[in-house]
Amino acid sequence: MEKIMTVEQFDKLLEEKGHFLFLKHSITCPISKAGYDEFAKFADEHPNIDSYFLHVQEARALSNYIAEKFGIKHESPQAFVIKKQEVVWNASHWNITSKAMNEHI
Repeated sequence: MEKIMTVEQFDKLLEEKGHFLFLKHSITCPISKAGYDEFAKFADEHPNIDSYFLHVQEARALSNYIAEKFGIKHESPQAFVIKKQEVVWNASHWNITSKAMNEHI
């Protein structure tokens, strides 16, 4: 998993990666920690799938940009499957599970 901090980094991912996972994560919320742990476990078990994340407190502008760009209300934690520059699946809170990501990746 790679931490992304800027809009420019995210836009580069959209341009260069055809298919990837992305997670918005709050470093102060225990529910977000659970989502992050599930996401990290999935990423570790699937090293062939590009996986990225942001900490909302450190990258608020990027978090807002993603919400606006895709028209998806911000939540934290929030996971996305992005294919061909489009969000094809997203989930938040307790719906971020390895099973759900596996079904939609």
